[in-house]
Amino acid sequence: MMLYMANVRARFGRRLRELRIKRKLSQEALSFEADLDRSYIGQVERGECNISLQNMGKLARALKVRLSDLLRGV
Repeated sequence: MMLYMANVRARFGRRLRELRIKRKLSQEALSFEADLDRSYIGQVERGECNISLQNMGKLARALKVRLSDLLRGV
């Protein structure tokens, strides 16, 4: 179960990074738009931490995508 959760975190992080780069945003710019710490964005992209639904919503809004788009492929 723990390996599965690490894999989900890693896939979510890759998807977040993909969308961030597609929108031509740095981690710092995304963190500002989402009102989250820049180091937290890096941790999420590396799959190092669990992310709350609330923070997923903030990131989706900052990326101008629906939450379902952010979760696609995860």
